Amino acid sequence: MLQPDETREFVESKRGVRSMAEASEWLRARGIEDIECITPDLAGVARGKMMPAKKFTGNTSLALPSALFMHTISGEYPEETGEFRYSPNDGDLKLVPDLSTLSTVPWESDPTAQIICDLVDTGGAAVGYTPRNVLKRVLALYENQGWEPIVAPEIEFYLVSKNVDPDYPLTPPIGRSGRMIQSGQAYSIGGVNEFDELIDDIYHFSEAQGLEIDTLIHEDGAAQLEINLRHGSPIELADQVFMFKRTIREAAMKHDIYATFMAKPIQGQPGSAMHIHQSVIDKRTGANVFSEEDGSPSQLFYHFIGGMQRYVPAALVMMAPYVNSYRRLTYGMSAPTNNAWGYDNRTTAFRVPTSDASGRRVENRLPSSDANPYLALAASLACGYLGMVGGLQPDEPTDRTVNEDGVISLPRGLLEAVAVFEAEKAFHEVFSREFVGTYAGIKRGEFETFMQVISPWEREFLLLNV
Repeated sequence: MLQPDETREFVESKRGVRSMAEASEWLRARGIEDIECITPDLAGVARGKMMPAKKFTGNTSLALPSALFMHTISGEYPEETGEFRYSPNDGDLKLVPDLSTLSTVPWESDPTAQIICDLVDTGGAAVGYTPRNVLKRVLALYENQGWEPIVAPEIEFYLVSKNVDPDYPLTPPIGRSGRMIQSGQAYSIGGVNEFDELIDDIYHFSEAQGLEIDTLIHEDGAAQLEINLRHGSPIELADQVFMFKRTIREAAMKHDIYATFMAKPIQGQPGSAMHIHQSVIDKRTGANVFSEEDGSPSQLFYHFIGGMQRYVPAALVMMAPYVNSYRRLTYGMSAPTNNAWGYDNRTTAFRVPTSDASGRRVENRLPSSDANPYLALAASLACGYLGMVGGLQPDEPTDRTVNEDGVISLPRGLLEAVAVFEAEKAFHEVFSREFVGTYAGIKRGEFETFMQVISPWEREFLLLNV
């Protein structure tokens, strides 16, 4: 039986419980009427079911159709190609709630809770092509080596005026000054203050869910903001990014504007990234394996970078998943277009920030904010892992500006990225052959959907000239 202090501790917790019995008490104490049982699909969209709280704690079995995780971002089901195949009977996948993620939904008018779920098949085995399980598979590889990766994502996004007609370009919103926000506001406190009330709502919604923001800044783009999260375990941080995206969108909607995580939402403005800081600790000692005892860089540190350089171009489609993502990765803008690395060099794909030995880490600056956080983290960590176990050496670090010379050493578009992703045999092992085939098939389907749309560029330059 729980002691009074223990009862008070979990009932007062804003995020997570240890058992279904605790969940029942937690929900009752808050007068929760409904609970959203959600899971990220391959795009990172929350899918699931809403149910009465009493039914949730009554050992109810929840399921979703498998095809739900095989459709495009536009909701279409692509043709079977390559190794992409649908389940012949579109069988159910069971939702298994992760009780550590239980929290309130603070923007709902009625008392509502939410919980993130894993997916298993009817036999109880983890479904290998679902995002949370892909990341868990990669983390198991680290576990087998006695390692534990630590990550800290930084997520950029734009606030834009409401846009109900997709044929019209997005525009910056009106701030509290009554004027449309302009670019060139990097780290401007005044730029942040333009949206004081919205940002207050982001903080309040986050606090109510037990989500901790480290810092918030204004980026260089017009009404472009960035949220930095505290470092921690990859699953926990992927969950937080997943929840933060919902939170920020809801806070913006409350103020009658949109928040978008598109990689390149506004022509001529910087793109939005999801930079990932990564280090690895020895589970036995708790020490950072990127540093030797004397504080110097370890060989594992160099091997991790070597793996990033060797494999990230092939894994780019997991970090830049849409046609729009590659509009961000163009030279002359703030995003890297290379697989170079350097010390405190923001023009490289892989930056090593200035730190002491215990904080030595590698920042992957390639992922865009439109990426599914589970898949982006899985891809980045898998590439570093392959370098560590394979003893790969990086090239020499650079202190040059390497993103403005017109050279792009990455896949230039979605189809090219899919092709190199499928061809990398190492990924069939670290991610599973099933995931590689499924993900590639969906991305090919999304490209075909994109090709059905005629762009303004085509109407402007081809209409009367060809």
